[in-house]
Amino acid sequence: MAKKKSDSTKSKTAGGKAASDAPYVVLARKYRPQTFEDLIGQDAMVQTLRNAFASGRIAQAYMLTGVRGVGKTTTARLIARALNYSRDGAPDEPTIDLTEPGRHCADIMESRHPDVVEMDAASHTGVDNIRELIESARYKPLLARTKVFIIDEVHMLSKGAFNALLKTLEEPPEHVKFIFATTEIRKVPVTVLSRCQRFDLRRVDVPELAAHFQMIIANERAKATDDAVTIIARAAEGSVRDGLSLLDQAIAMGQGQVTAETVRAMLGLADRGRIFDLLEHLFRGDTKAALAELDGLHQAGAEPGQILADLAEAVHAAARCKAVGPDAGSEGLSAEEKRRAQSLAERLSTPLLSRAWQMLLKGWEEAARAPNARAAAEMVLIRLAHTADLPAPDEVIRSLGGPGSLARTGAQAPRSDNGSSSDLPLGSAGRGPSAGASGADVFDKPAKMDDEGEPIFLDDDQPVGGKPNPASFAEVVALVGAHRDAKLKVHLEDHVSLVKFDAVAGSIDIFLLPGAPPQIANELRERLNSWTGRRWVVMLSKTAGERAIGDVQREREAAELEALKAHPAVKAVLDEFPDAKIAAVRPLVRPSEDETGTG
Repeated sequence: MAKKKSDSTKSKTAGGKAASDAPYVVLARKYRPQTFEDLIGQDAMVQTLRNAFASGRIAQAYMLTGVRGVGKTTTARLIARALNYSRDGAPDEPTIDLTEPGRHCADIMESRHPDVVEMDAASHTGVDNIRELIESARYKPLLARTKVFIIDEVHMLSKGAFNALLKTLEEPPEHVKFIFATTEIRKVPVTVLSRCQRFDLRRVDVPELAAHFQMIIANERAKATDDAVTIIARAAEGSVRDGLSLLDQAIAMGQGQVTAETVRAMLGLADRGRIFDLLEHLFRGDTKAALAELDGLHQAGAEPGQILADLAEAVHAAARCKAVGPDAGSEGLSAEEKRRAQSLAERLSTPLLSRAWQMLLKGWEEAARAPNARAAAEMVLIRLAHTADLPAPDEVIRSLGGPGSLARTGAQAPRSDNGSSSDLPLGSAGRGPSAGASGADVFDKPAKMDDEGEPIFLDDDQPVGGKPNPASFAEVVALVGAHRDAKLKVHLEDHVSLVKFDAVAGSIDIFLLPGAPPQIANELRERLNSWTGRRWVVMLSKTAGERAIGDVQREREAAELEALKAHPAVKAVLDEFPDAKIAAVRPLVRPSEDETGTG
């Protein structure tokens, strides 16, 4: 009895750890599929093989391809088992019904069966290795029914090795089957592919992978939250082996308790909720709050490049909800993350989300190359917050009198009874999702409706508080001069051709003449936004418009000067003093009636 108690205590502990002296086996090997039913995410391939074996249409060679960790080598061994399955009381024929182990199954799965030869093409790349394989194929199997050659990473074979294999691969002996596995299918010659039956093993979806991990966690007598398992499944990127390696590490790190915080700390990931908070700061144009949030995430262990990648993923989730609907969030997102993504989608336009995605993608590449990744990430966030005040492309089109951009939304507008698109309600979040507004406007500025039900935005209203509102381009130049920006005033007068000016819409279309700096449009827009208290759109045209204001003004002054010289009094003075010149002409300021004493 004492011995029995000792043996029982020796078997398992509460944490799922084997207390025996047997070496620990990592989860990726311990839970390697033993039957075709254990393969997850490969239903199409399993069904094809099931039908082929049932009808006797077994190919002479199989090509298994897919990303790392989806089960290529395991599937090759399972096919080898199916070809050589033999058990007392069962028909002596190939079958994929491997529920009960056969006499060859254990040796094949442990890669020690004499008739199932596994070769790593990465270390056996030459013609001599293939010659040995071809020579071995001439002889019948020793114990099993079929001799199977499994060549892993077959794309690593040399050109000569591939050529040496072709003849045997095309017409192998009836007792020989080939199974190839590769992650680089494009590097395999077409002459080899044409002789094989190809199976593309797909990435495993996040929900299916998470359910598989939950089963393993239960078997290991560990505990894990749903969020933690989802994070691991998402980080695995469809690879079962990668996910099991991460799960193994997380169980060890948490001593059998796997939480979302533990996994984020282990992977250097940011809290997804804080990522959405950071994104909202950026779309509001709140640079200070955004940088403070970045500092907090960095202190919590998140890498700057990973933060930018998470921001891009959040933008993608919002854009996906915008395009397809509220139920179209990524399958790797939790319910709360889907709610936040849908909230962003309702308040932001598709052009704005697309612009943010492009900036984050470019910023991630910059951070990867920068000597200081954190500084690079901060600059990306500053740019994003700055562009929150810039108009989206559809707003520019609307301000220039183009076709209504209100109908250009990511989600389809509801239809009225006559089949036409009806206007979307704006709701309490600010502009409606179809307004094409900038991020700062969506979060901070409400909209009004006119008599016809069209939205009137605050940016299009007349400025308040006594701020100037230029009614012409000449008044714009005068306003620049009044603020003593001499450099900008000179460029506007001499190096800019006005194409179109719309005071109501606040849009200016200009053509740059030689000598104009390329950034003058942005400078003018920023100055006008600040001085007038309203939004302006300054666009560059490819065709010239009116003549430069400076040229017109100088011609007018020259004409006035010539007319003045022809005046009898002035002409008499110039005749009397030949060296005299008229330096400037200033208009007379007439005295008021009070100054003359006649009032």
